[in-house]
Amino acid sequence: MSNRKLTPLVAAATLAAVSLTGCAASAPQGTAETGGDVEIFTWWTSGSEKAGLDGLVDVFDRDCEGESFINAAIAGGTGSNAKQVLASRMQQNDPPESFLMHAGAEAYDYILSGQVQPLTEQYEEWGLNDVMPEGLIDALTVDGEVYSVPVNIHRIMLWGNGTVLADAGITDAPASVDDFIANLEALRAAGIESPLAVGVDWTQLELMESVLLSELGVEDFSALWTKGGDWSDPRVMAALEDYKTILSYSNPDRDSLDWTDAEKRLTGGQAGYQLMGDWQVGEFAAEGYTDFTYQAFPGTEDAYQWVSDSFVLPTGAKNEAGALCWLEVLGSADGQKAFNIEKGSIPARTDADPADYPEYQQSSIKDFATLEPVGSCANGSGCTLGQTSAVNSAVGKFSVDGDLESLVAGVSAAAKECGTE
Repeated sequence: MSNRKLTPLVAAATLAAVSLTGCAASAPQGTAETGGDVEIFTWWTSGSEKAGLDGLVDVFDRDCEGESFINAAIAGGTGSNAKQVLASRMQQNDPPESFLMHAGAEAYDYILSGQVQPLTEQYEEWGLNDVMPEGLIDALTVDGEVYSVPVNIHRIMLWGNGTVLADAGITDAPASVDDFIANLEALRAAGIESPLAVGVDWTQLELMESVLLSELGVEDFSALWTKGGDWSDPRVMAALEDYKTILSYSNPDRDSLDWTDAEKRLTGGQAGYQLMGDWQVGEFAAEGYTDFTYQAFPGTEDAYQWVSDSFVLPTGAKNEAGALCWLEVLGSADGQKAFNIEKGSIPARTDADPADYPEYQQSSIKDFATLEPVGSCANGSGCTLGQTSAVNSAVGKFSVDGDLESLVAGVSAAAKECGTE
């Protein structure tokens, strides 16, 4: 087993002992039954996400005889709509058999309120302890119990439209935030009015995180999201000034666009860049789009900002046997291969053959094994649900008013309220 550590913005071992009062909901109750419908709750409704889900269902149908997959997917950027519906159902003691969440800190609200059950025994039974990175298992563990099964690993990357960049005379990848801003200015000078494609609040948070990570480094960036995080550090304000500048090169309608709508600006030649998780490459493949470039955000080349789609066993699931069969499929080699080839992500398992995957995923598998991992608040690996919601609100407000002091106050308050000591 690898000794490599995945480090969320908020460490799992620390949060295990922290009360998240005000960040969690009440636990559902119910009696388990076996056989029949297996309702699975996700936000995978189209494109590469739906294709990946279909691949998983094929394996589930083959391996889980007598169980019937029920697709309860609800569309909405990074699951925001689905999470609202799920929260209502959990409060009404009506959980699905399993639901999608982001591995890492996002799980803690569910865990500490007793809404999900541990899977520690299943990890041993299914052999997952031997094929999942130790650090990833650590990020899924609270008080010695493992609570979810990750089906993949994603990375936040900067994507480019090759033709648009070349037409603006941009041939080299930007190596710093200053270089990136210079390229955005060159694109605007070449007639691209909004050279950076951006969507709603969580996509803006991805961008803000990347600028902070670039200018602060992994250790100081991660420290921001703890109760003791120093948002008054002059380097933070300098980075946020750069973020404000970068945002000024984005499309004015960003607050009304989901990430897929922003992506169409990139592929349609209306933008030169988009920052997004590498689920983007799955979308490109589904659309037959090949004229793209990719790189880590400038200045973060030594970091791997990770995101992982993960599923849990809810307390009170009606068909627990069916839920467990679904979870076993998610952790299996066949299930992960069927999903990740379509989704654009890489397997969470370490025994996958890189040769089974396209070029981008091969490079990502290599990077994941060697680079410094860091979590993403925007995508749940680094923040609790309550924290993410509060941070997104502050970022969305900033998109409208451009008030940096208000942004810092809102984000730092969220970190202190739901972060660690």
